[in-house]
Amino acid sequence: MQRWPVLLFLAWVCFLFFAGIGLFMSGFLLTRIELTSSSSCSDPLVPPPWERQSLPPGSCWAPQRFSKAVLVIIDALHFEFARFNPAKASPLPYENKLSFLHHLATSEPRHARLYRFRADPPTATMQRIKGLTTGSLPTFIDVGSNFATYAIQEDNLLAQLVQNGRRVVFMGDDTWEGLFPNKFFRSYFFPSFNVKDLHTVDDGILQHLYPTVDSGEWDMLIAHFLGVDHCGHKHGPDHPEMAKKLTQMNEMLKSLVDHLGNDTLLLVAGDHGMTETGDHGGDSEKEVNAALFVYSKTSLFGTDPPEEPEAIPQVNLVPTLALLLGVPIPYSSIGEVMPELFSGDSSAVSAALQQLSVYHINAKQVDRFLHSYSLVAQDLPAEQLQRLQELLSSTMEEHTQFLAQVQGKTLVPPELESWLGSLISRFQLYLREARAVCTQSWARFRPLRMVGGCTLIATSCLLCYVESDSFYRVCLLYPLLWGLVVAVLLVLARVFTQEGPDLLLVSSWAAAASQLVFFWHWWGQHPKQARLAGSQPPLASVGLRQRIREWLGLAFPMGILLFRCGAMFSDSFVVAEARVAPFMLVSLVMLLVGKLHWDGHLTASEGPKQQLLGFSYRREIWYLLCFVAALLVCVRLSSFFHQCREEIPQCRPSLFLSPLASLRNTRAKNLFYLLCVALLAGLVYAVRRWLRHYGNLNSSDPLVLFVRWGFPLVVLCIACYWAVASSADDSLGKLQELVQVAVVAFPWAVYGLASVGLLLLLCNPMTVLAKTTWESAESIVTPYLGVPTSEVDLLHVIPQIYKRMQESQKSRLERDSCRATVAAYGLGSVYSAALVIALTLLGFFLMLLHSERMSLAFLLLFLEAFVLLHIHTCARGLAGDAEPFSVPWYAVISWLLAASQFFYSTGHQPIFPAIHWNAAFVGFNLDHSTNLLPAVLVGANTFASHILFAVGCPLLLLWPFVCEMPGSQRKKPKKEPREELQEVEEHMMEMRLRESPEKFSTALLQLGLKYLFVLGTQLLACVCAAMILRRHLMVWKVFAPKFLFESLGFVVSSICLLLGISLVMRVDCAVSTWFSQLQLR
Repeated sequence: MQRWPVLLFLAWVCFLFFAGIGLFMSGFLLTRIELTSSSSCSDPLVPPPWERQSLPPGSCWAPQRFSKAVLVIIDALHFEFARFNPAKASPLPYENKLSFLHHLATSEPRHARLYRFRADPPTATMQRIKGLTTGSLPTFIDVGSNFATYAIQEDNLLAQLVQNGRRVVFMGDDTWEGLFPNKFFRSYFFPSFNVKDLHTVDDGILQHLYPTVDSGEWDMLIAHFLGVDHCGHKHGPDHPEMAKKLTQMNEMLKSLVDHLGNDTLLLVAGDHGMTETGDHGGDSEKEVNAALFVYSKTSLFGTDPPEEPEAIPQVNLVPTLALLLGVPIPYSSIGEVMPELFSGDSSAVSAALQQLSVYHINAKQVDRFLHSYSLVAQDLPAEQLQRLQELLSSTMEEHTQFLAQVQGKTLVPPELESWLGSLISRFQLYLREARAVCTQSWARFRPLRMVGGCTLIATSCLLCYVESDSFYRVCLLYPLLWGLVVAVLLVLARVFTQEGPDLLLVSSWAAAASQLVFFWHWWGQHPKQARLAGSQPPLASVGLRQRIREWLGLAFPMGILLFRCGAMFSDSFVVAEARVAPFMLVSLVMLLVGKLHWDGHLTASEGPKQQLLGFSYRREIWYLLCFVAALLVCVRLSSFFHQCREEIPQCRPSLFLSPLASLRNTRAKNLFYLLCVALLAGLVYAVRRWLRHYGNLNSSDPLVLFVRWGFPLVVLCIACYWAVASSADDSLGKLQELVQVAVVAFPWAVYGLASVGLLLLLCNPMTVLAKTTWESAESIVTPYLGVPTSEVDLLHVIPQIYKRMQESQKSRLERDSCRATVAAYGLGSVYSAALVIALTLLGFFLMLLHSERMSLAFLLLFLEAFVLLHIHTCARGLAGDAEPFSVPWYAVISWLLAASQFFYSTGHQPIFPAIHWNAAFVGFNLDHSTNLLPAVLVGANTFASHILFAVGCPLLLLWPFVCEMPGSQRKKPKKEPREELQEVEEHMMEMRLRESPEKFSTALLQLGLKYLFVLGTQLLACVCAAMILRRHLMVWKVFAPKFLFESLGFVVSSICLLLGISLVMRVDCAVSTWFSQLQLR
């Protein structure tokens, strides 16, 4: 068997796809250009409007109104959390808990006010921090670095404060440490990633907050609380723990106000909101609707608050706070000042004049940024920039005329107020339209890179489809060499031009060059194959009929695949794909059954028959119909484990997604726990029963012993972890400490046992027991020793004597001499047994990363995979497939449709709020020291179905051989020795693959290429949809997340496919060694 050429070829094809994905991403998901310029007090931006007017000390651009400010960020503070409704007699756990804010707003209406604080998506914490400090709009791709933050290089509020000699003190979320290194006068950072920890960050802040405020050694104090956000992730907003956490925040604010001075401004803000399930990251109303509360012991507002709180964008906080503290507005800010904060106790005219002054400053600053940005980028449409410039110019002219009239004192108060209102409205219009232009046009695409990436993916799909089995080793060497040569030349060219090599471009050009060489050689080989085919005996009519039948057989699965890919261009399909993918799977299977009936394979005259609907059916079809019915049941049950998207408001998330700890009914919690443990034990029992059925549990090798004793031990550890995790919040005192240890210890025990099992599988994957006896020549091969005692001995003891040993048997038979007889238990299913064991170990690991009740979904996953394998086997047996080494397209497509189905049925959606971040802390109590491990755990949780189906893909090739059984077990008349040996040879199961090692390796290659083709076609559809619809209204909400998840799913699936095929080849190597040792006996 050619092992390395197959693996290298598949790895090369995966590299081609990876290069195409990377190239497309570099053109599609781009961050906006960040300007390095920064504002300063010496900027000739805003000359004083009045002659000989000078700013007071400590002021810059505008008079300083406050010398100190406290910014309290309560992460995920939804507006409804801060709003107080006294009419509610029975408020929900998150309602009416921040009563102190209501008390301040009603008792001191000129000192306090509540706002709707509108966050710009994406609503991840790091992006919101960037918006709250730079006044700009983070782009979509920044979501990927939410937990791997980079220092903010743009001009920002903290940089301006430090640049102007202000002392900034921070305490709370350690995300700020990566964003603003060396910017804080004093800092107290606490780990933020453990969403199960509700108290560490908040308690740490409270320990330092009041002493720091009283010390006075600060000018800007930022406290970022995380308890509310973590409570939402862990329990959701409608939970008693949320009431406790909001009450704690209310008491904190009450105490904090008592410590503030008259020259201090207090701002309480939420960086984003949260959904009904406690998640965030998208752009739904609940996620972007945060709260902002402003308070000062001196009068802030000149008028009473409106009946309904005003909604303001979060970017408006930056210019407002900068001018209130007397520092320049950050250079890249596109926010609008909050004019009411510049009114104070002065008269209406004086307040309007002050507001006009800050609007003038704000507009000039935004105009400067737009001008500078347009010089280095072409993102913003020129005609819209021109229109904005004309609007600002006319407003500035009118503003100059107004100032001249005011200085000449020629305006009477009514006319003055009217003109002031008109000018302020025009400045507001300019600022809001400027922000709208930036919001609509922020992404800067690179069409050439997008087209290049799309082309690479498309040609890689074509390569997978056209690859032949006769010359792949020849066509592998030259593409690799040419690709390497092109890569080296590009690197040298970049070095000699004193530019660093762009690894992405180098990889893309190398991939394109190797592809071009491959197709050149393939085209050269294609005419030769055509000539060889033409030299065969002329069977034109049979060949034509066979070809038509093959095309018809290909039309159904390919039609389903093309329909799925075409529907990727519809946002409605992507939103509803959780329901469409199972429908397509069932449709494909029903079309398969219909085609079998159409071809007459379900009605035949020979064999036992049954009557159904007037047709005569072979008995074997009943097995197929039963498996189809089982598939329908699995698909229906899997729909109960769904996650919802906010685009479907009537949808309610599955109750099975929440952990057992969230259940308040103790009896229901216990019943669900027992059910989950029972199903987990049932899975282990089914796997061991299958292995025992095929004779793979008879030896005493370490792997077999691990399956016997290690599997139950893993189940015990998982059950114990579920028990302590579901009751962790109810334990008290010393028991709490013990539970915390157990919550970490049991997952690590599972990790360790699963790792040991996989290592044993790699070291010695053979699960075969060989017995040798000496017998007379009357019996050639015996499937058991002594009297048969079990079904294993009777049916599945595989006396697999390899070809050389069979020849030796024949020669000894002719000499009528005594010779050795070998009975090999489990040899006929040795490849499948290794894969089943590996999939079970992976299933344990992946179930641990999900909530307890999701074990039901994983049981359905294994059951549906088992049913699909048997449907595939029955269909091939009924159709009388003459190519046992070729896996048909319908099997591969149905396998991948099942993987997509269970992506949704394990509680996932291709949106960021649906990511199960809790998986990063299964087995970890504290924060991670590196981002790699949590990324692996979260990725494994998200793409669990991709992992299992990709690793199990070789079963599509192996399963029909495993199910190769004698047609009847009735007692037959005694045959001659040679006839008995020939009958044994006819039922060799998976050993039939070893009789043709070239066909075996080619079959694995073709199966891998078909799998990559289907994956690549789906990916290509998502890429084209994202590229063509990049200006679509739903691109960042639907198409871009779908593309990202599809790309990551492709990477995970392709790697796991290589691992699954590598495991089969490792078993094949072990089988060769076993035969070699057996012949030496």
